[in-house]
Parts: sequence; structure tokens; C-alpha cells
Amino acid sequence: MKISGSITVITGGASGLGRATAERLVAGGGRVVLVDLPKSPGVQVAADLGNSALFAPADVTSAEEVTAALEAGVKRFGAVQALVNCAGIGTAEKTFGKRGPADLAGFTRVIQVNLIGHFNSIRLTAAHMAKNEPNEDGERGVIVNTASVAAFDGQIGQAAYSASKGGIVGMTLPIARDLAELGIRVCTIAPGIFETPLLGTLPEPVRISLGKQVPFPSRLGRPSEYAALAAHILENGMLNGETIRLDGAIRMQPR
Repeated sequence: MKISGSITVITGGASGLGRATAERLVAGGGRVVLVDLPKSPGVQVAADLGNSALFAPADVTSAEEVTAALEAGVKRFGAVQALVNCAGIGTAEKTFGKRGPADLAGFTRVIQVNLIGHFNSIRLTAAHMAKNEPNEDGERGVIVNTASVAAFDGQIGQAAYSASKGGIVGMTLPIARDLAELGIRVCTIAPGIFETPLLGTLPEPVRISLGKQVPFPSRLGRPSEYAALAAHILENGMLNGETIRLDGAIRMQPR
């Protein structure tokens, strides 16, 4: 898929990895639909990106809201050719700790947003992509998901987060196989420790310490580096059904 002239839906597009991806695609001549919560800075981000961006507020766990956001994007730009799933949340709680058994509602919420929210966006976007005219390679669309290295080496307190991200990794290949006959590719990026609003809440010494845990380069990842890989996946027609670690070779310790 060529970035120039493309239309991409980006969940979690108002900040962090999603915003960086939107900026990268718009700079390359693409158009973007930013799907994020109503309370997010989506209106301002879309305004900053100009006429090539639309903010469509939605909770990714809601079929009705995501459907409405997609329809708004199609009405504005005419089609949907790519989806980059960046929406997600994180919590930290031991399975059993000083406060007793982990909160089941909290665990369920992380799964609902990170895993089911991903699938909800995928299934509804695929329905729009299936209507696209195929390009010369027979391609109608591309989907990029966001997992985490926690899917492979989750730390203490990350049971919910790791389960949600492991689920994204686990469904990547079967969804790619499901959608292959339609000419829709599916890949997942598993970032390591990145500079995001979530990490921005940590004290500077903690953030520096986290960066030093990365073998090379020994620093936190930059959202622009995630965006560069997402853009490459969109453009490289042979990437399909794969999860790519983007982590500077880090392997997370238990804590």
C-alpha cells in the first residue's frame, strides 16, 4: 500500500504511538481518522494535522461507537484502507497480594479494552476494507496491531496486561488467515519501553533507569520509531501474519 493518498484509521490516535503514526502518515501524503475517547485531545490533534485528519470520538469496546467513527471517516474521505490499533490501557496488580486476590473487574477491563477493543476495531474495519477495489497485488487493506514485549516476558503485577497483549499476538496469524482471501494483511508490533504519556507520569530517575535496561540503544523508544515501523508494514506487501518486537533487544526482568 502506498502511504500517499491512503486513508488510515488510528485508534488511540490522539496521543503517544497513535499520534506519532498519524503525523508520519500525514507527512507522507496520507489521510487519517483519529479514533479516541471524547475527553482526549483528538479535536486539537486533528486541527494540528489539518484537512488530512478527522477526529471521530469512540470507545473501542463499543460496536456502535466504532461503527459510527468508521462511517464518519468513510463519509469524509471515501474509504478506509488501513487500520493501526494503538488504543490500550495498563494496570499493575499482583494475582494475590496485601489487599487479597486481584480485582476481577480490573482484570476484565484491561482485557475488554486491549484485546476485545482491538478485535472489535479489526472486524468492523475489515467490513469496510472488503468493499475496496484491490490494487495491482490484490490488496484491499492493511491492519497493524499493538501488543507489547509483556506478551512474552510480563513482569510481576502484569497478569492482566500481559494476557491482553498475548491475546493480540495469538490472534494475529489466524486473523491474517481469515482475511487473506479478501487481500487484507495483518501484522502486530510488540514495543518495548517507549516514551508515551503513561511513562511520562513516572519520575525522571525512574525513566532513565528503565532506558538503561535496554541493551542498545540504551534509552526509551521514541514514538516516531514505532510510527516508522507501522508505515513500513503498510508499504511492504510481503509482511503478513507476523509479530515484530521493537524493543532494542530488551528482555524484561521479573520486576
